[in-house]
Amino acid sequence: MNKHHELTDPADEQQITLRGPAELADALPYMMGFHPNDSIVLVALHGNRGRFGGRLRLGIPSSPREWPPVAEQLAECLIEGSERRGQRPDGIVIFLCQDAATDETGHQVMERLRPLAQRLRTACGAFEVPVYEALCISDGRFWSYCCPDARCCPAEGSPLALPGTSVMAAAAAYAGIQVRGSLRQMEGRLAPLTTSSAAEQENALDVAGAALVPRILDDEGRKQVASATLGLADRLMKRIAATPRTGGWAETDAADDRLLTHEEAATVILGLQDRETRDQAAEWMEGPEAAPALRLWRALSRRCVGPYAEHAAAPLTLAGWVAWSTGDEPEARVALGRALRVDPDYVFARLLHQACNEDLDPETLRSCLREARGSRESPGSRRSGEAPNRPRSQRIRRPEGGAGRRALPPTGVRPPGSASADSGRGGRPQGRRGTRRGTKSER
Repeated sequence: MNKHHELTDPADEQQITLRGPAELADALPYMMGFHPNDSIVLVALHGNRGRFGGRLRLGIPSSPREWPPVAEQLAECLIEGSERRGQRPDGIVIFLCQDAATDETGHQVMERLRPLAQRLRTACGAFEVPVYEALCISDGRFWSYCCPDARCCPAEGSPLALPGTSVMAAAAAYAGIQVRGSLRQMEGRLAPLTTSSAAEQENALDVAGAALVPRILDDEGRKQVASATLGLADRLMKRIAATPRTGGWAETDAADDRLLTHEEAATVILGLQDRETRDQAAEWMEGPEAAPALRLWRALSRRCVGPYAEHAAAPLTLAGWVAWSTGDEPEARVALGRALRVDPDYVFARLLHQACNEDLDPETLRSCLREARGSRESPGSRRSGEAPNRPRSQRIRRPEGGAGRRALPPTGVRPPGSASADSGRGGRPQGRRGTRRGTKSER
């Protein structure tokens, strides 16, 4: 690594100087809030001392043919995003994180990903922003693609520091920063159920879809469904709030799953496919409502099984919104990234994803939602759960995609560029039931 650059943490009151690739590799999970397995991570650096700035994460494309366009999009997104926030990067650090497959070693992973590292370095150089360091992290070791000195970066790689033993770990502990496992573990909390109960949940979704979709497509029926959906969601939140967390993540999630019947989950999932119902649900974003709401949205995301996987975009986006609203940006990015994987055109997720990545202030949207809730609950307004009587053509349709600390851009405006932090690359799954598409309203 170029020893003329000392990379420092951007904390307001305490700066941590990282000297060399070893300390830089150890700092990555503290910068992200989790261990970003199977990921490309780009971090912007500012000033002579290399202060950390914006960062992007993207899953490593499985096909090398995708690497050139992905590298160009990531470089453009990070650099132009930093410029929009007021400061062009003076340099960039690249991390490639991927565990070895059963038939390869960490060194082989590093060599296999070397062309991707070079593509990323070239893409950043095209914007006249140098790459100070490019690291590959695999199977508990790291390699530098930039440092030729075998004394600090040997060909066999160097072991990562033991957890909790580095200067960054000490500073993070002092600041109360936690690393919450790996990206794979965080995404697992939001993934569809794979237990034997998944078939029962799918059947419940079939039944709920047949009953609710015709009513959603009728103006009067839609109001009734919205009111029933929000009322049931409120009761489920209160049920969750009355059941305190016990143990770790797995125990809490399993307990939450037991609190929801298949029929209740299916009813709320189908009801949330209506945009305005989902927007009202987004008002549970702060104070004592936030924690049970987040647990409910996670649980509902896990219930979107089989051909209903795309329906998870609504609860996943709500989970991302509540996490971002309460200051948990790592979980917000994971949830929103997963929402965009199941439905890349889901506008609300795109808006929130870009806003979170650009470090916009969620208070702008919180204020709007508070105002909407207050006006609806004021005397003489519509009852809670009722939607405004708009022509169906303005509600049940697929719009053009679009997102947006500044005001959020209006829906319907696409963000500039398709690559963004924690963005997913999965295509939309194809359904096998006609009712699935019919429930999708304007996002």
